[in-house]
Amino acid sequence: MHEFSIVQSLLTMIEDYAREHNAKAVSRIVVSIGVLSGVEPHLLEMAFNTFKEGTIAEKAEFVMEIENLKLRCRDCGKEGKKEELNMVCPFCGSLNTEITAGQDMLLKSLELEVDDDNPS
Repeated sequence: MHEFSIVQSLLTMIEDYAREHNAKAVSRIVVSIGVLSGVEPHLLEMAFNTFKEGTIAEKAEFVMEIENLKLRCRDCGKEGKKEELNMVCPFCGSLNTEITAGQDMLLKSLELEVDDDNPS
C-alpha cells in the first residue's frame, strides 16, 4: 500500500514546515487528492491516523478534498470538469483533450499552533 509511504513523506514535510515556523502543534491539514492520482482516500486516511501518533500532527484534523478530472479540449478550446473518468470532451465529444487537473495530490494548507510570545 503506497499510501503509507505517501503519509510518511507528508508527515516529514509537515514537521519540517512546523519546525521552520516554531509551531508547537499542527491542528489542521488539508490535502487535495485528484481522482486520477492513484491515491485511495480511505487508505490514505487510515495510514495518516496510524503514522501521526507521536508526531507534531498527532491531534490534527485531516481534511481531504477530492479533485475531479478537468480537461481542456484541443478541438473546441473549452475546459471543463468531468465526473466520468474518461478523456472525452464534455462539450464536443472529441478525444483530442489534455488533463489540466485531477491527477495530483497536493498539501493545500496547514494550521499551526504557535506560542503567542514566539510568532512566526
